[in-house]
Amino acid sequence: MIIKKLIEKIEGEAQLDFSFDKGRIDDVKINFGFYRGIEDILVGKAPRDALVITPRVCGICNHAHLIAAVRAIEDGYRNAGVEVKLTKKANDIREFTLACELIQNHIKWFYLNILPTLESLVDRKSEENYALKASYLSNTITKALAIFAGQWPHSSYAVPGGVTCDPTYVDVLQAQTLVDESILFFEQIMTGLKLDEYLSLDSCASLSKVKGDFGKALQLIGKNGMAEIGQSHDRFIVFGECLFWKTGKSLPTKTSTVNPKFVSEALQKGTKAKAVAYKNRLYEVGPLARAMVNKEPIVKNLHKRYKDSLLTRVFARVHEVALLLEHSKKLLKNLDLNEASCTLDASLLLDKFEGTGVVEAARGSLIHKVKVKNGVIENYEIIVPTQWNLSHGDEREKGIAIKAMVGSKSIEEASFIFRTFDVCSVCTTQ
Repeated sequence: MIIKKLIEKIEGEAQLDFSFDKGRIDDVKINFGFYRGIEDILVGKAPRDALVITPRVCGICNHAHLIAAVRAIEDGYRNAGVEVKLTKKANDIREFTLACELIQNHIKWFYLNILPTLESLVDRKSEENYALKASYLSNTITKALAIFAGQWPHSSYAVPGGVTCDPTYVDVLQAQTLVDESILFFEQIMTGLKLDEYLSLDSCASLSKVKGDFGKALQLIGKNGMAEIGQSHDRFIVFGECLFWKTGKSLPTKTSTVNPKFVSEALQKGTKAKAVAYKNRLYEVGPLARAMVNKEPIVKNLHKRYKDSLLTRVFARVHEVALLLEHSKKLLKNLDLNEASCTLDASLLLDKFEGTGVVEAARGSLIHKVKVKNGVIENYEIIVPTQWNLSHGDEREKGIAIKAMVGSKSIEEASFIFRTFDVCSVCTTQ
């Protein structure tokens, strides 16, 4: 028996076709039915047009697309022999705005997707206004981003060689105030713990100290026997060396280096989404992958007990909010306003180059590849995080999210597992 279900309240839509055997889900087909053709639109355009067009791929991760695009152009310049060196100021501003975008994404996912869906699944609906909480924190941190980016979404302030903004001390003070407000929300509403106290937690046993909305979610997952469901292949990969993350791939026994040149795409039947693999193997990307590759103590401890389960995946994404808030505060504190914002002349244009830009978006590694000939884009390729996590797999093994859903006792349980990957349809079918 096959049951089709349209999944909403993700970024875009997806259809899941569930197959059952003996009362359990034994296979899932994931279908993204829409295609917008951003890569095709870019062909024939000037390279810097990508800085305006690619942020329109997504209304949630538009800044990540901007950073990936500008890095692809900068890499192409370097490959063509041009020295491109960002000042610490320009790099820190890019890092700060990226961190803000990730925070707002994680918060919306948690409050608009995970908490209400979880409560419905375990029949423990509350009268909480989660939409108001999501709006408050996401709006607060986005205001801090916009101080430097000029607007959000769809800003294009990052340019080859740096950024277009030249912030003042007043701008920095305003951003610091907004970050402090966000930290206060995390402390008082989400965890019931001071940020430094929360970040000092290092074991599964210490999670009982977490209160607030995050503590509620952890308790609902644990008390309803869901802590170990949703396990997949237990292998992870990170390509974007930014913020405080390093690149690499993590298997149960070791962590090793990676190279984007071994990333490959393939068409899939029944969906507009392409499958992505690294050396012909599937890997999970996203906050859990970043935590595993970078050996984040509390996530590693949780993983030791629950592997790559629903619980570990949800925890890693919310935990990353705390890490990003702390990092954002440090970036603003150490920002040197006396440095140049941009080191390249805006009139510098090249007729021919190829480059690759990689960044860690909210959902995982985002890769942009550009090929320029005769001064215009000949080919543009975008590989997004959801393509990694939602591949159908092949005859050897099932895709990451599909593997996690197989064995579920109901469509509702499987759909919730699916949502823990923070699915983005619009990026996947860009």
